[in-house]
Amino acid sequence: MKKTPIIYIVASLLLTAATIGCDEQYTTYSDKQYVMFAEQEQYFLVQENQEYVGIDVAMTVPSKRDLTFGVEVIDKGSNAIEGVHYRLLSNSVTIPAGKLAGEVRVQGIYENIEPADSLGFILKLIVPEEMEWNDLYTDATQTKVAMYKSCPYDINNYTGYCLVSSMLLRDYPGNNQSYQRIAKSELHPTKENTIILRNCFYDGYDVELRFHGEDPEKPIITMDEQTISDEGSVLGMFHGDDHILGATSPYYESYFNACQRFAVLWMHVYVEDMGEPIGTIGHFYNVIEWMSDEEAEDILAQM
Repeated sequence: MKKTPIIYIVASLLLTAATIGCDEQYTTYSDKQYVMFAEQEQYFLVQENQEYVGIDVAMTVPSKRDLTFGVEVIDKGSNAIEGVHYRLLSNSVTIPAGKLAGEVRVQGIYENIEPADSLGFILKLIVPEEMEWNDLYTDATQTKVAMYKSCPYDINNYTGYCLVSSMLLRDYPGNNQSYQRIAKSELHPTKENTIILRNCFYDGYDVELRFHGEDPEKPIITMDEQTISDEGSVLGMFHGDDHILGATSPYYESYFNACQRFAVLWMHVYVEDMGEPIGTIGHFYNVIEWMSDEEAEDILAQM
């Protein structure tokens, strides 16, 4: 089971200050019991063989007995179909006595969701009017839930031919005729979860990428500092020691998509002279899309 991130809203800790002269008076909500979704917008990944995810419901003041509230789907604004893309495992949620939270359990239907689908639905809590905190929150009894398919990670899916579309090549083409080129990747012989992209951006220079697939919610890639070309053939002049270096940009996240077999690499490109920084060329957006041999041959024939 994977739970969505939650933010518990405990109203008894919320103080509203009103200043009269030099004296401060505070109003607390410790005596008022409200019920709401912990987040009004959230998402979850639908994974293979996933039991369910929990959509969290929060209460401001604990009750001395179990409290159960109804849950319904709002059709307006929802494009995911209940029973097709997901199931509510219960049409109610219970907050146990003495507790401040419960959860609505939702099960995504993995086989009915396509890799590129962006699906969502709206849930509404059915609570007594006096338990709706409408003076502070708008529609706190509703939450918008987005769902995306998450495919199993396998490093072998990122070997073979791939199309590299690069803003670096657009701005600094070197000997390339286009901002796109076909590269070929293979598993690194000694480094785990790492591939080598042969002639990735410029002829004669390979690039190593490491895949981090441990957490399906954070499918990131990293690129350690390495030489991606020489200065002369790309810049037409020398600023440093004739090496153009590249590494993962610290400002933008680089990630991969296991369902659609592509990776987004934000690369910091710079120049050094014997290890001393000379200057940054830029931070460039690159997309790497893996394909079949036949698809690669067709693209090569058109280049």
